[in-house]
This record gives sequence, structure tokens and C-alpha cells, in this order.
Amino acid sequence: MTLWSAQDAADATGGQAFGAWCASGISIDTRSLQPGDLFVALTVARDGHDFVGQALEKGAVAAMVSHRPETLPEDAPLLVVPDVLAGLTALGAAGRARTKARVVAVTGSVGKTSTKEMLREMLSAFGETHASPASFNNHWGVPITLACLDPEAAFAVVEIGMNHPGEIEPLARLTRPHVAMITTIAAAHLEAFENIDGIAHEKASIFKGLEPESHAVFPCDLPSSPILEQAARAADAQLWSFGKTGGAARLHDMNQTEAALVMRAQLGEDLVAVRLAHAGAHFGANALGCLAAARALGLDVVRASMALGRWHPPAGRGARETILLDTVENLSFTLIDDAFNANPTSLQAALEMLAQLPRGQGQSGRPGRRIAILGDMLELGPDEIDMHEAVATYPALAHVDLVHCVGPRMAALYDKLPERQRGRVASNADDLAEIAHRLASPGDIVLVKGSKSSLVSRVVDGLRNLAPAPRTSEGN
Repeated sequence: MTLWSAQDAADATGGQAFGAWCASGISIDTRSLQPGDLFVALTVARDGHDFVGQALEKGAVAAMVSHRPETLPEDAPLLVVPDVLAGLTALGAAGRARTKARVVAVTGSVGKTSTKEMLREMLSAFGETHASPASFNNHWGVPITLACLDPEAAFAVVEIGMNHPGEIEPLARLTRPHVAMITTIAAAHLEAFENIDGIAHEKASIFKGLEPESHAVFPCDLPSSPILEQAARAADAQLWSFGKTGGAARLHDMNQTEAALVMRAQLGEDLVAVRLAHAGAHFGANALGCLAAARALGLDVVRASMALGRWHPPAGRGARETILLDTVENLSFTLIDDAFNANPTSLQAALEMLAQLPRGQGQSGRPGRRIAILGDMLELGPDEIDMHEAVATYPALAHVDLVHCVGPRMAALYDKLPERQRGRVASNADDLAEIAHRLASPGDIVLVKGSKSSLVSRVVDGLRNLAPAPRTSEGN
């Protein structure tokens, strides 16, 4: 499918096109570039202009640049703009302007990407749905998402994130959603804000981008919920709250099993059931928010709840898998990969899930263990050590048999743990990854969680590698 002709892209950005080309996608990274992409030479960690030649060799149809790199031939296909980031933003605005899709924007301290994927799965049951790839939720990711919108799509889901004050509103105004959803408010990126209320005000600024006569979806049972409601009313939006205590989508009951999270939600007179395979209880609130969004869009909530059942937690965000240790005796342990992100709220939820899961059967009839491998939680501000120490007081932690700690911040938790729970403490993830074979035994349930930069995903890789390699048959 052609997304942008040379002339259309030039008209959208105010740039000058060289060559007659048509782009089917957009890329800012030659490592993931696909043939047919328009390569956008952003200056981020490195100057993208240095990679234009490589991008064209890999199949890019053209490159958006602010100047012609000296090494390029005169007939190289280009889109020359005064400023590349501004050009990309303009292309995103044009993509949003021409689409017929009903747009849902998602932000929140926890669960943005998982909820975006839930919405993608749910809305796909009602029509063609476009959603941002990976976590494309910043000043370049949102424009790329919008620029790649199929003009004929029925729905679009756009994830919007932030690290500092003032980032969400301009992205929300660029997105112009018909439904804006906040997953939750929690202690994340606190180093850039005075308190959680400051985070709530920043997240609530997503409502400032709403189209006229649109909808605001937000949790109703948080201490900061009044801030969210006030912002939604100020935007003259129709309110659709969700939570355990009330709202347009209220949790009726929930049951955590080894195989799935099973819950029922009350939406007006409708009582609908949702089954989320391999998911913990903390995903239940995200599902409630999705159902509230479905009601806001006027969709059949029973059909929406059934579609949600096709969603699975992605890698690094609570995905649960069985690691086979011995194919003869069928010995295994359960791995919960939650190594993409962490803050006090999401860690508490993950530990609650771990505490509810039944242990497996180990060797010689011994029960398995509940094990938590915890990496540092980052960007928590000046009270970060206190927040790590406070994990020792989480009620769910009492049901965990062993805790391994990774990083200088989690070392503070290690010092607060009772002797019976102390596993290993390591300054970095590689130290634990190297001894992965000592960290899990048959029947264990192992949770690995930490901020992405703590690199505890390397421990996940080490644990996965404990599975025996598949046998290959040799031909004669």
C-alpha cells in the first residue's frame, strides 16, 4: 500500500521532493528499515544523515533530510525539509487529518503499551485497526504512528508517553483523539515532578487534545482521580470512568488461576466476562478501561469482551511461559517475564500475582518455590532508596520464598529482607545471568521484574536458555 507519494509528502511538510517515489512505510533506523520505507534522518543519539546512503541501499525509496549528504549522487531520491523533526511532525499531522479512523489515545503511569495492544485486539473485531508499533509514544514515535495511518482504517490506537512536564499536551493535540484514556497514576518519572499529583496533572493534559464532543476514560478509585475528572470536565468531554468501586465499567468479580485471569465487569445493565490468558490481576484494570472505551465508542461490549480474550501479555510485560528443564522426566518451572519496566505500583501488582499462583511440583515430591528476581526501579527521584526499602513491607512479599536483588537500589531492599527470603544480591544483571542455572528448580515460579535500564532482561534470557536445545535428526 502506498502511504505517501513524493508530491503528497512534499505538500504535507512544505519540503522539496527529488525523484518520483512512493513510500509504504516510515523508518528512522536502518536496522529495522523495510524496503519501501521513507527513511527519516533524525538527529537523536547520532545524526541520521550519516546513514542515508545505507538506508537507500537497504531499500528505502527516499530519505527525509535537512540537507543533501555529500556522499549521495545527484539523482538520489530525497525529501528536503528545513528541519527533519518538524517535517516528521507535519507528516504525522497530515496523516491524522486525512484518516477516517476513530482515534483512541492512551497514556498512564503503568500499562500504556499493554493497554494499547488490548485495544488493538478488541477494536480489530469491529474493523481495520492501526496501532503504534512497539512503544512509539514520544515526540518522534507519535508522528510516525500517525503518518503510517491507513486513511481507510476504521480505528487507530496511539500511545502517548512522557518523561518530563509539558510533553503530553502537544502530542495529544497532534493526535486529536475521539477517546482519550488514562490507565492509572503511579510513582513513575517522579524525578521530574514534585509529587504524584504533578504526574496526574501531566497525564490529564491528554484530554486537552480531544476532538469536540469526545470521550475521556480514566480510573475512578485513585487518590488522584478527582484531578483526572476535573481535567476531563474542563475539556467538555463525556466521562467514562472505571474501577473496582464504580464508574461506567465496574469490576464485579475476579479470579486468578494458573492459566488465566477471569473477571466480570458491570457496564450499565450488561454483565460481561473476560478471560485473559497467562495474565495477572493487574491487567484487570486495563481490561476495564478498554471496555469503558468500547462503550464510549458505542460498540457491543459483549463482543468487545470476547475479543479481549484473544490478547496475551507481550514479552517483557508479564508474559508467562513454561521452561522445560528435562524432557525425559518432564521437569519444568514457570517464568514470568516482566523485565521491561518497573515502578512501585507495577511491582506491587506483579508480586500480588506471584503470591496467588500455585507452586508446581518439584523433584522427589517437594513443592516448588515462589522466586522474585528484582532489578532497580529507576527515575523515582530523591526518595528512591526509601521506595525500594518499602518493598519489604508489601503484604504479597510475605508469600515469596526467595528474593534475588539486582542493582544498587535493590540492594537497599535486600538489607530489609528477613534472612529466610534473602537470595543473591548482585551489582548488575550479568552477574545473575551467568548463574541462571542456580536460580530455578523444577516446580518453581520465577518472576523477573525491573526497569528496562536495569537490564534484568538478561536474566530472563539466561533462564530461557536452561531449556535443552531441540534434537535434530541426522540424515544418512
